Amino acid sequence: MRKRGEGRIFQDKYRDRTTGGWRTCETWTIRWYAAGRHHKQSGFRTEAAARRELRAKQEASAQGIYVPGADRTTFENLAQMLLDEYRANGRRSVDRVQDALDHLREFFDGYRARAVTAERVLAYVRQRQAAKAANATVNRELAALKRMFRLGEKAGMVARRPTIDLLREDNVRKGFFDEPDFRSVLAHLHEDLKPVAESAYLTGWRVKSELLTRQWAHVDLRAGWLRLEPGETKNGEGRMFPLMPMLRAVLERQRERTDAVAKETGSIVPWVFHRDGRRIKNFRRAWLTACFKAGFATLVSEKPRVVRTLRVPHDFRRTAVRNLERAGVPRSTAMKMVGHKTESIYRRYAIVDEAMLKDGAAKLEHLHRVEPAERTVVSIRETPAGHSGRVRAE
Repeated sequence: MRKRGEGRIFQDKYRDRTTGGWRTCETWTIRWYAAGRHHKQSGFRTEAAARRELRAKQEASAQGIYVPGADRTTFENLAQMLLDEYRANGRRSVDRVQDALDHLREFFDGYRARAVTAERVLAYVRQRQAAKAANATVNRELAALKRMFRLGEKAGMVARRPTIDLLREDNVRKGFFDEPDFRSVLAHLHEDLKPVAESAYLTGWRVKSELLTRQWAHVDLRAGWLRLEPGETKNGEGRMFPLMPMLRAVLERQRERTDAVAKETGSIVPWVFHRDGRRIKNFRRAWLTACFKAGFATLVSEKPRVVRTLRVPHDFRRTAVRNLERAGVPRSTAMKMVGHKTESIYRRYAIVDEAMLKDGAAKLEHLHRVEPAERTVVSIRETPAGHSGRVRAE
């Protein structure tokens, strides 16, 4: 005899519209009790499949992790929840998450949330690796997927999260610009973009979120400061960069260009960096073209045209840190200028190049050459009476 609460496995009956008689469904149905109510699910092709699903429902209910309606939750429901959460909290990385979701959709579009298993996540990883995606890129996409399921779990839309293991990645920062390299790329950039690159090269500020968002209200040419207000930076703290002569010259030229555009169009241009008065939001294609012409990018394929660059705008940040180290600027001051909150992060950017290593070796060579000449050794026989007899260096 079946005990109460065990659930049922059966084949539903229905009335044939032609004959009026009762007929038995070919598929199987399960019925169980959870979360204070009865639940029913149909469509199982075999009794064994229905029994397995009933057992899983009962185990989930016994563990307190059964979520009514979780079977209907789709990948797209979770993706939209992630985007809503990022936009509601004003996260600056919403564009990066959107890009990650675009790649995830190519594989998981149409999936139910429960169908996103560890095996299928691994298949996604293999597909992305076959497409030559870097491990760091795949990890950002997997992190978005993990976040989707965490939000779905909190909202009661999924019963359990799949196991998602991140890949091992080498995220050590390596790229930087030497002066000739920088001038070479700069020569191939459009005139509207040259002030952006020059400012990034000098300040080390983040291009997209910190420089391209600057308005003239943040520039004080008289007092000599370029400002970021609290809340505008990645670490939430405000920042000020002194207008040294080279940076001042760049911003003064940009001020003249801005005034000319404002006079010509009859409108106010609030942005420091702009294209004919319109704020510059992205210049990826122009950057790739400039790097390709300067010899810092390679053509991967002609159709579709894919260019892989050896230099990225974020290299300006690493370059500025290296230049501050070269100039002997105290580390605490340098961290305030470029916006690194912890010294461990700063050290990741303080890249030592070949010139700095050779300079260090030259200083060590000088030490070894000079030191013997400056050292005098007193013979033990010449040691005054009562002395311990140790060799004394003067």
